[in-house]
Amino acid sequence: MERGQAGLRAALRESPGVARLAVVRFAGQFGDGMFQAALSGAILFNPERQTDPLAIAAGFAVLLLPYSLIGPYAGALLDRWDRRTVLLTANALRAVLITMVSVGLLAGIGESALLLLALAVVGVSRFVMAGVSAALPRVLAQAWLVPMNSVFATVASGCAGLGAAISVGLIGLIGAGDSASALAVAISGAGSVLGAVLAAGFRPHVLGPVPGTAAEGNTVHAIVTGLRTGAMAVWQSVTVTTTMSGICVHRIVFGANTLIMVLVLRQGAEHGSGVGGGLVGFGVAIAATAAGMFLAAVVAPLLIPRLGRPRTVLAGLVTAMLVQLTLVTPIAFADSGPELPRAHQLLLLGAFLLGLAGQTIKLTGDASMQIDIDDARRGQVFALQDTVFNIAFVLAIAMTAVVVPDDGRAPAVVLAGVAIYAAGIVAVALNTRRAKHIR
Repeated sequence: MERGQAGLRAALRESPGVARLAVVRFAGQFGDGMFQAALSGAILFNPERQTDPLAIAAGFAVLLLPYSLIGPYAGALLDRWDRRTVLLTANALRAVLITMVSVGLLAGIGESALLLLALAVVGVSRFVMAGVSAALPRVLAQAWLVPMNSVFATVASGCAGLGAAISVGLIGLIGAGDSASALAVAISGAGSVLGAVLAAGFRPHVLGPVPGTAAEGNTVHAIVTGLRTGAMAVWQSVTVTTTMSGICVHRIVFGANTLIMVLVLRQGAEHGSGVGGGLVGFGVAIAATAAGMFLAAVVAPLLIPRLGRPRTVLAGLVTAMLVQLTLVTPIAFADSGPELPRAHQLLLLGAFLLGLAGQTIKLTGDASMQIDIDDARRGQVFALQDTVFNIAFVLAIAMTAVVVPDDGRAPAVVLAGVAIYAAGIVAVALNTRRAKHIR
């Protein structure tokens, strides 16, 4: 372990661009954590804005689906434009959009306009994250990609959690309402400003793509064919297909669980100390998930070399299925009796373990895409991964919103999550066998 840590420190000293790229990501995720928690306070747990399950699902759709539809096409730009310029411009644009959201909250704009502005912020944020992931192999040796991905994920999760905690604290201190959320949103823009300044410090083209290595054809054609190009690159690698499948399955169940958790916590807030209790409870659940993601950063580098990437994905899915069955299911059956507090405790433990399993799968996927996909198509594949992330998440929330009651207790939905994980295990196992036929 000490030898590995010493080697990692040596790799950082030899590749100073890694540290700068890391801080670009950390600053961005700190801002994202603040921004998303502030939006939760403004929309989900704000007594001034009442929302039912379908309205919550619509909000997630407005925030995520439009970018998901254009993400693979925009990903083509990451393989053609100087990624340093992309990171600089995107961070600056995000800072401007965050300022507009803050001003809009102070002005009391309607939810539709607020969500459209938030859509733009989230879309640019996803573009930045895909750009950082695609650029990492340009500044770090391949042998260190798996451990460095874990370090990135660990610190980034901590930054996002810290940002969310600061937002929750500000809103709890100032009081529920648009003004407190506007202040939290405004402060979140500092992460984007720092990211833009740091990105400007890279030399042109040092983050790739190397001039002349991009696919032939003009940029417009690359954008139009981005989805097909990314999908073909994924299918041609059995390992990447396996990890992408695992990511998709987990996000489907995680989306359904997220809506259930919001509804359950809002019910608790109505019988407790108002919006503060509901938002604080939501923050605790986010912190539990983030803690699991922290642990995944330690576990993944140990599992991947020993089990291999396909088996690591299978281990993550099996763990998640067992957690869904034993720790998430009780909340669907608990009523207002004495078993409810225990069900809440089990749900928080489940959030921790699902964060561990899901992030292990995600880190395995990142490593596969960085190792098995060539630089000319890596941006499109990472953008496609974001699309899978978002569409699976939003569709799961939308389908759950149709059948879940306002109190969030839906046994059939929770048990369906167990079945989805089981189906994913079978699908991953079958896809892994495809490698034998290819050979």
